[in-house]
Amino acid sequence: MWQLLSPNRKLNSFQIIIFGFAAVILVGTILLMLPISSVERESTPFLESLFTSTSAVCVTGLVLHDTGTYWSAFGQTVILMLIQIGGVGVVTAAASFALVSGRKISLMQRSTIQEAISAPKVGGVVRLTGFIIKITLVIELVGAAVMAPVFCREFGARGLWYALFHSVSAFCNAGFDLMGVRGKFSSLTTFAAQPVINITIMLLIIIGGIGFLTWDDIRTNKFHLSRYRMQTKVILCAAAILITIPAIYFFLFEFGELPLGKRLLCSFFQSVTPRTAGFNTVDLNSISEPGQYLIITLMLIGGAPGSTAGGIKLTTAAVLLANCISTFRRSEYAHFFGRRISDETIKSAATVLMMYVVLFWTGGLAISLFEGLPMTDCLFETASAIGTVGLSLGITQSIGTASRAILIALMFFGRVGGLTLIYAAVSGKEKVVSMLPQEKITVG
Repeated sequence: MWQLLSPNRKLNSFQIIIFGFAAVILVGTILLMLPISSVERESTPFLESLFTSTSAVCVTGLVLHDTGTYWSAFGQTVILMLIQIGGVGVVTAAASFALVSGRKISLMQRSTIQEAISAPKVGGVVRLTGFIIKITLVIELVGAAVMAPVFCREFGARGLWYALFHSVSAFCNAGFDLMGVRGKFSSLTTFAAQPVINITIMLLIIIGGIGFLTWDDIRTNKFHLSRYRMQTKVILCAAAILITIPAIYFFLFEFGELPLGKRLLCSFFQSVTPRTAGFNTVDLNSISEPGQYLIITLMLIGGAPGSTAGGIKLTTAAVLLANCISTFRRSEYAHFFGRRISDETIKSAATVLMMYVVLFWTGGLAISLFEGLPMTDCLFETASAIGTVGLSLGITQSIGTASRAILIALMFFGRVGGLTLIYAAVSGKEKVVSMLPQEKITVG
């Protein structure tokens, strides 16, 4: 992988990112096809292995086979490695190996790392990469240590593996679980009233979802909130709002029959996990249709840029909202915390939203036509795929080859990002030496 970043290559940064993800997915597919990867010691078909590998590398969590009962210890280890690489990013993982081996990192390679982790500038990306690897390992190990006593009480010595697997899966916002031993595709429903597991998983999801740049800002400026970058402030505020408001909705309208303690845990868990982890502690089919559409919205929004989460990103949604507010107020520009947002940023945000919405609706419509399934179920599945979430209403295992191919494409698109694919196809930017005549068009 790191050889792709050689300065002698003619690939641009965006093409390297795409090929890097594709290469890891292919290697994962080959490993999962091996008989040793399944409990039955039988070779898994290519498309099924490709689906699982794509879901793991793209930290989605949609599965065709129950992870805990179908895949062997070797297969589960492969999936965990794919989740870890996909979570921190293929380029970041490659850079970490180069750092450990003591190799020098060229300017081209630094530029690629910058694009991969959404860093604001090339300077300091090597230091930031080291920070990302360290904080990832520390947080995942702490999460595993906290959950280990609970899992060990339930599963004996295997609980250590369960704790590590779920800690990595939660921090990387992947949503893969091993709870199939309690019931296939049951996710964490048997732990719905267990506070340690619920709270730890939620914290891991949130920490991974707000992004490494946010944590670097917090580490640098500590509790001096005024010194935070505008992006950090926006991410923290947006994340708090998108956790609190949906949790209130779920508490008031969805889980009224549950005891108070379990009701609180389920409400907050279902508010946190759609952005974009994929665990669930309740049967999603029991949630009302308005509740399912709320989850779809949260899945499409996702987490922060430069994080383990997917979706259009918190900042994209915030920028579009700020632009709407400025239009309502007839202000000349959108702004956050006394800082103006550039027109280029607003255009990029609108483009990202349009691409996600078009693919989300087109994919849902196609699957509905191919499979004869309700549109809501199909839209839920495509939102989960393109938002790299992993939540499902249970149709993934029953759909045909064409529909699975659609979900694979959406998962890949959701992880590498729409703008990355466009910039990879368009290698350069032409200098504009003239402007077309302007004419007004009525909108709204």
